[in-house]
Amino acid sequence: MATIAPEKPEYRTSPTAYEVLVEHLKQHPEDTPQHTHPYDVSRSDIYFEDRWQPIFAEMRAKGPLHYVPESPYGAYWNVVSNKAIQHVEALPELFSSSWEHGGITILEREEEEGLELPMFIAMDRPKHTGQRRTVAPAFTPKEMKRMDEEIRQRTGELLDSLPRGEVFDWVDKVSIELTTGMLAILFGFPWEDRRLLTYWSDWAGDTEIATVKDLTPEREKVLHEMGAYFQQLWMQRAQEEPGPDLISMMINSPAMNQMDPREFMGNLILLIVGGNDTTRNTMSGIVHAFDKFPDQRKLFEEQPDLIPNAVQECIRYQTPLAHMRRTASEDTELFGEQIKKGDKLILWYLSANRDEALFDDADKLDITRENARRQLAFGYGIHRCVGARLAELQLRILLEEMHKRRMRVHVAGDVERVKANFVHGFRKLEVEITEF
Repeated sequence: MATIAPEKPEYRTSPTAYEVLVEHLKQHPEDTPQHTHPYDVSRSDIYFEDRWQPIFAEMRAKGPLHYVPESPYGAYWNVVSNKAIQHVEALPELFSSSWEHGGITILEREEEEGLELPMFIAMDRPKHTGQRRTVAPAFTPKEMKRMDEEIRQRTGELLDSLPRGEVFDWVDKVSIELTTGMLAILFGFPWEDRRLLTYWSDWAGDTEIATVKDLTPEREKVLHEMGAYFQQLWMQRAQEEPGPDLISMMINSPAMNQMDPREFMGNLILLIVGGNDTTRNTMSGIVHAFDKFPDQRKLFEEQPDLIPNAVQECIRYQTPLAHMRRTASEDTELFGEQIKKGDKLILWYLSANRDEALFDDADKLDITRENARRQLAFGYGIHRCVGARLAELQLRILLEEMHKRRMRVHVAGDVERVKANFVHGFRKLEVEITEF
């Protein structure tokens, strides 16, 4: 397919969302978010420095819900146990996901007209049902089987191209490359521009940059560039025979082909962040965790039949999206706490996945863990991640192809985590490859 080129940033030279935020806070330290409550886990430094675990463990020991009366994101409830999160997600009418009530992240609802981005994960029934059904056929077992060979070939070729005997960044060379390639295939996106998907994903998924009002115009500009690019793809696809890509599916769906530009943009962000950040961060998390727990890496090397379970355990251990949010649609009682209509509940998936009540020795990677599949990284109930099967397939194939090549990956340099409270992962992971 020919490249479609409305005005768009050149991702190789444009600063990332993170770089823009760091530079802004350097010049305007007064905009640095202030956190005073001991359980205000919206602070991004605890994830950047990987010291969030004891704070959540303390909360879980005291109860499943904890109220934070003030934060840069307003007042909210922390929901921290596996059981409580499942309970909330099982009651979608009572605990709304709708963008009209605030959506699915800890961010405050945009008061300014036109800044909200509806997306089907941030909708309640019945609208959620129709839009989810539109894209679901892209992720059926039949589709996974069809894609297996192509994913395996791309993964194998990439692993064979990696440098030996030198240190390189696994995030850039492997995690980003594999996930953006997969997204490009799903969207039928011009291959030479695929890294734009990563660039847009980072701007869209950064909750902290969204709290700095001075940077709103820049964030909006990037998202509008994304919308314009995809609008041209949409117009092109509308002239063609229906294909298996997600844009063609939207065009040919009564539930989605009348979307206004904001809703189209919102759903693109959902599919890009969902398909990009989650798999990308787990691909990095697997390598980092195997290096941290060499006994588990040895098990993987000696018993490749453990790979399917290892995928579930690595997803549990990494938890690539830290939270989702729900908003109470009426007054209710929840685990002994009085919840008021309009209260914001933050479902901390990374806490649920370290819940001692369900997972023994939860801070340790254990690829033989019998109940690893009970991880909540993909959510629960009607909003469970529509692309979960594809993420699992990509991760399984990556481990299988690494094993086939007897590839052992050592952390050998800088490790830099994402400084955010929503996306949970790695910005840089310098490694070196040897063989086992």
